Amino acid sequence: MTKTLSLHFMNSALLTAATLLLSAGLSAQIKPPATTAAPPAMPVSTSADWASAPTSERAYKVRLDFNRWHDVAELQADLRTLEKAYPKFLKLISLGRSYGGRDIAGIVVNNPDTGADTTKPAMYIEANIHGNEIQGGEVCLYTIWYLMENYGKIDRITKLVDERAFYIVPTVNPDGRDFFMHGSGGGARTGHVPVDEDNDYLFDEDGPEDLNGNGVIEQIRKYVPGQGTHRKSTVDPRIMEPVKPGEFGDYVLLGLEGIDHDGDGRVGEDGPGGYDPNRNFASDWQPNYVQRGAMDYPFQLPETKAVNDFLLAHPNVAGLQSYHNSGGMILRSPGAESIGEYPAADVRVYDELGRTGERMLPYYRYLIIWSGLYTVHGGTTDWGNDTLGILSFSNELWNSGQYFNSPELKEQQKNPESPIAPRVANQFFSDHLEFGDELTEWQAFKHPQFGEVEIGGTFKKTFGRLPPRFMNEELCHRNMAFSLYQANEMPRMSLGETKVEKIADGVFKVWFDLINTKVTPTILAKAAANNVVPPDVLTIEGTGLEVLSASWVTNKWRPGVAPMIDQKDLKRILVRSGQPGRTTRTVQYLVRGSGGVTVKYASVKGGTVQKSIVLQ
Repeated sequence: MTKTLSLHFMNSALLTAATLLLSAGLSAQIKPPATTAAPPAMPVSTSADWASAPTSERAYKVRLDFNRWHDVAELQADLRTLEKAYPKFLKLISLGRSYGGRDIAGIVVNNPDTGADTTKPAMYIEANIHGNEIQGGEVCLYTIWYLMENYGKIDRITKLVDERAFYIVPTVNPDGRDFFMHGSGGGARTGHVPVDEDNDYLFDEDGPEDLNGNGVIEQIRKYVPGQGTHRKSTVDPRIMEPVKPGEFGDYVLLGLEGIDHDGDGRVGEDGPGGYDPNRNFASDWQPNYVQRGAMDYPFQLPETKAVNDFLLAHPNVAGLQSYHNSGGMILRSPGAESIGEYPAADVRVYDELGRTGERMLPYYRYLIIWSGLYTVHGGTTDWGNDTLGILSFSNELWNSGQYFNSPELKEQQKNPESPIAPRVANQFFSDHLEFGDELTEWQAFKHPQFGEVEIGGTFKKTFGRLPPRFMNEELCHRNMAFSLYQANEMPRMSLGETKVEKIADGVFKVWFDLINTKVTPTILAKAAANNVVPPDVLTIEGTGLEVLSASWVTNKWRPGVAPMIDQKDLKRILVRSGQPGRTTRTVQYLVRGSGGVTVKYASVKGGTVQKSIVLQ
């Protein structure tokens, strides 16, 4: 992997030397999982250093690189390094183990001085449920690093860490990630649970193979003068273009690199895995003949079960982001049209967040999954929203428009009249921005079944769906910023103005303002309709206190008849629809008693607040 990507950033001898020195230092620090020791943290800069140095020149406590890809061992080593550097705020956890026995590692980000993580609204961020979608893991690592490096230095980051908790899982599918990074990349979208994809009662017996050992699954072409279906393009001889009907070319394409092991005339049709972990959640789950890759039943896969078990154990999670690639999209559910649109109150929240995200993420579009992308049954965001009451997004990381930024070539790439136009545009940027490193050349090869052939003409596994490494840090920062914006807009309850009015001896009217300043309600309308989130609970306590009535004040500035709350125990009112976003509601009590009274509002996803007054 390092070798195939080594041509990036080699623009001068000085930079080359610096890069090699950095790589050598990292290599010395990173070991296989069983023997990894956390690298020593860099010295902590003093507050005086930070005060005197420009922001761009401030030293980092932990220096990580985001212009390359980290395998699972490196990701986990970096997580341990961060935990060691920030033991007060970070806790390394494991959600469970993958089918291949790897830890599904995560980090809890929380300031214990402001409460336990489970008492705060929490943001769950995951990535890499598809093994080949690796840049999401880098965004997760960057997010942890950025929060810690800037706590106490950037006020909004400090406030976010103090008020919220974060559960961040860089790779849900560690088997697929390592298979993609250390193998040829073919079939790495899934994990490694064996699946009979070609229905021949054999499992994973005929997958793509890197026959020439260059780390890329390439095309095979055979030279058959005057008998073929393809010819070398006159635009670029590296490209094979189909001949017109009635004509004959000099080459026939034999598919992707590999051998027909099961003798069915096909190559590479039954590789490792063959399922989709993002179709194995229980919300709107459909069997495999409806939704390919769904497996036999929901949560059959250890990875999806581990995620579900964690979320069920943390009902305080109010926001979810699942990073995928690519296409530049900010996606929300429903995943299927048959589910129906969400309630208008929820749509308003999604729309505000999503449209703000479009401004933060150039080339990205805010879309609904089924209408803007394709139908998904049993996906993560449906499960999060519909079954767990979590406002859920899935960002499709990277839009190639950021890379193919020449208008003429972008149009050429999209030209439906030419079967080779997209390839021409791709090769232009590979040649001129990455010096040809992303495309393999055709090479002669002796195939055990096809005889003398040529293998090559294929873009490397990192080209197209992944950003070039020199653009990855911007991708990390912008997507992190959107997820932190979502986290900041999770519900946060507070108690505002209070008022006491004496009606008669020992009888008082008491008013409390209940406030949620954030756009997200404490309970989504869909969650309230589905009864999947416990109701918020409003309690009032005091020695010898008797509650005679309770009501919601429609407008406290225009006193009138307030609708009574019709519940048996008015000392413990269940607020089943929660507190809407950006609202202040006033509760009015008529009580008999004396002394101190405490009102508490407890919300699973909006936090718990309380306030005391004296009846006098």
